[in-house]
Amino acid sequence: MTASKHSPNSLRHHFLVASPYLADPRFHGGVIYLCEHSDEGAFGLMINQPLQIHLGEILEQLDMSGGELDLPVFSGGPVEPERGFVLHPPGTSWQNTAKVTDEVLMTTSRDVLAAIGKNTGPEEFLVALGYSGWSEGQLEDELGSNAWLTCPANTDLLFRTPWSDRYRAVLALMGIDLNQLSESIGHA
Repeated sequence: MTASKHSPNSLRHHFLVASPYLADPRFHGGVIYLCEHSDEGAFGLMINQPLQIHLGEILEQLDMSGGELDLPVFSGGPVEPERGFVLHPPGTSWQNTAKVTDEVLMTTSRDVLAAIGKNTGPEEFLVALGYSGWSEGQLEDELGSNAWLTCPANTDLLFRTPWSDRYRAVLALMGIDLNQLSESIGHA
């Protein structure tokens, strides 16, 4: 992730919530944390769709400590599903870390996983494989067709809310009851 040319309408550090009318079934019920949004496109990680593999299994596959960690690993999205991302608060420096905000960093290097396996990594983190990406203007088109709802993100929901509650929690943050959604709803 490189420095972006932010527009005043950037949705960086926002949640995208898949509306029931989003045509792509891969995102049904999905919540995406947007790490980057500029005139050139958008990049985010789905934060509520766990994979069938746990963090301990991945650490074992990488010959790292921590095989006992029974923590979820999320499908960040359909793009490059073999690529790993770790969202975490600031603290220790890692080999390949990008600042999303003052409160959220994203690391893509193995050293953060090794530290997590040894219980010396960040206290809060979210691990995802793959990402969700949009080319220039694509996300704006999808927003215009009511495929996504948006709201500012917060670290409480990102790191401390159980993954199974994130969809409803983000909707509640927007003041929306899941039963109230209709095709005519706009985006926040």
